[in-house]
Amino acid sequence: MFLALNEIKKNKLRFTLIVGVLMLVSYLVFFLSGLATGLENLNRESVDKWNATAIVLTEESDKSINQSSLTIEDTSDVNGKEMAVIGQINAVAGNGEQKTNVSIFGINKDEFIMPEVTEGDAFAKENEVIASDALKEEGFKIGDTLQLSSTAEVLTIVGFTDQARFNAAPVLYGDLSTFHRVKYGDLADKYKESINGIVVRDDKLTAITQNDSLELIEIESFIQNLPGYTEQNLTLNFMIYFLFGISAVIVAIFLYVLTVQKISMFGVMKAQGISNMYLSRSVIAQTFLLAAIGVAVGFVLTLITGAFLPSAVPVAFDLVTMLIYGVVLVVVAIMGAVFSVLTIVRIDPLKAIGG
Repeated sequence: MFLALNEIKKNKLRFTLIVGVLMLVSYLVFFLSGLATGLENLNRESVDKWNATAIVLTEESDKSINQSSLTIEDTSDVNGKEMAVIGQINAVAGNGEQKTNVSIFGINKDEFIMPEVTEGDAFAKENEVIASDALKEEGFKIGDTLQLSSTAEVLTIVGFTDQARFNAAPVLYGDLSTFHRVKYGDLADKYKESINGIVVRDDKLTAITQNDSLELIEIESFIQNLPGYTEQNLTLNFMIYFLFGISAVIVAIFLYVLTVQKISMFGVMKAQGISNMYLSRSVIAQTFLLAAIGVAVGFVLTLITGAFLPSAVPVAFDLVTMLIYGVVLVVVAIMGAVFSVLTIVRIDPLKAIGG
């Protein structure tokens, strides 16, 4: 460690460059991890809020709630400890000034997926809805009347709730009759028993339903099958994993070049009896210090950047994940130093000092 610190002090510019590169790589890794978490939340936060264990859809729907069509009568074939029916439809909603994509959930007010109202009131009658507070950030407010695409029905926002986005769209919660009027218009009475799924909260899922036309899907599996969810996460995670590899290569190249430039010095030190183990530990310690400083600076810069980003940017920093990625970056940087260690071990003192 003594040799490592002395060398860093005497070659500040070289080692500052290495720290700068590691800082930029870690900054990019942390920011991508925040973006991955934020986009993940955009898709699943309303489902997570149910705190449910499974959902029952039709077997032919391929785990898609949009493609599932049940009736309230089908609840008699489902035996969950707690159950809640749900109707779901996507639409474009506008208040005359702004338009945005929304997901409309038709639910029963007295069942467990009813969201907690954080501002305003719960829906009390037909065509009243509780909106995701993401809409509030877009300029929507309580009392706004919403015109919807492909229907003449008009909804009124009576309250807001937090953490209510589904498949990246803000959710509007209304009662089942509101959902039927939006989806079927004048035929709402004819389809008043129609729903899309049955949400279940039960620790034992083995005997929830024996109806072959229904499929019980665990909540995590249901989320993984949301359109684009898995592909999006895989893409961002692959980018992060590639950055780990790139980080190791960058450190390996920098340290190898520095080692080659100091071959004669290492030769003299080995001729003086300094062991390979001591020199190797010095290189590893040096790499650890540089990587730790670079990662720490990148971590702080990421948090500062996140504090100034507009709410429209879907970034959510998970500190535990960031700390794990930080440790991985330090480890791969040390792995990148192995080439320098091997070079030092192979140095012949006589050849290095020209003997």
